Amino acid sequence: MYKYNYVKVTCDFLSWGLGAGNVYGIVDDYQKIINNAAANGWRYVGYLPTLQRGTGHVEEMTLIFEKEITE
Repeated sequence: MYKYNYVKVTCDFLSWGLGAGNVYGIVDDYQKIINNAAANGWRYVGYLPTLQRGTGHVEEMTLIFEKEITE
């Protein structure tokens, strides 16, 4: 059986229309979050966008981790 952990991260858009229509943003330190979870026995399995702009840009997402539970 598996246990799941969900961590919400946000993206802060700095500006619109830079270069060829690129949008630059800062996402919460997802690498640190994933590495910390792994150090505690959790495996990263994916993400779900939980807040999205009408333009399709994701403002908030949930990282999903799992850990096998032995009973």
